[in-house]
Amino acid sequence: MSLKIQLSVVVITFNEERNIARCLDSVASIADDIVVVDSFSADKTEQLCKERNVRFVQHTFEGHIEQKNWAITQAKYPYILSLDADEALDDTLKSAIQKVKNNWLYDGYTMNRLTNYCGKWIKHCGWYPDKKLRLWDSRKGKWTGSNPHDRYELNREAKQMHLAGNILHYSYYTIADHDKQIEFFSTIGAKAYFKKGKTSTFFYRFFSPVVKFLKCYVFNLGILDGYYGFLISSKSAYATYLKYKKLQRIQLGESI
Repeated sequence: MSLKIQLSVVVITFNEERNIARCLDSVASIADDIVVVDSFSADKTEQLCKERNVRFVQHTFEGHIEQKNWAITQAKYPYILSLDADEALDDTLKSAIQKVKNNWLYDGYTMNRLTNYCGKWIKHCGWYPDKKLRLWDSRKGKWTGSNPHDRYELNREAKQMHLAGNILHYSYYTIADHDKQIEFFSTIGAKAYFKKGKTSTFFYRFFSPVVKFLKCYVFNLGILDGYYGFLISSKSAYATYLKYKKLQRIQLGESI
């Protein structure tokens, strides 16, 4: 039996003045409720949200998974579309979601994500189609994964469907942005590995980056993305090395 639903859009933010307006504007026509959960931004994020009359809630950040699960509790409706602040919906995906709202048949809906890197849309390197589960009945699952790599997981018996269109992901405006993110995420990743009892061996530090580069550039056809394909593959390899190097430092009792 079909079901017409009301949809809550949930976004977490921290200093996202560069992205948040585009994100919120892209969902305005399909959302019945928009809530932004902010980690005490110091820029214009709050102002831009309030100009668009969305609900703005501040909550201390304890991790991507923890923040996103808490954010769901702030939504008015159990049917959730979850986006990051640097994401937006293309017209095809908006149309698909509107149809789903009028005829909800599944527990969750997946969609592709297309990433923009320094002004170029990346179609390879393992970055596309980058299928994401972002539209779901929140009573049927929860955010899980390993910080900072969160993922939404539906209950085992849940059914899902794939939608046409793309989430447009405006990841990095400059190479320096990417370097900063690698530094930040490698620290989070190393701490998560340590918490899970993983160890940093010579093999992991020196061979895992090589495998990562070959996977991105050769097997995932990053070579077809030209200069940026090589750059992304190289930086992905470095990020892998840095995560294990920081894990080694934690094991030795050093600060990172």
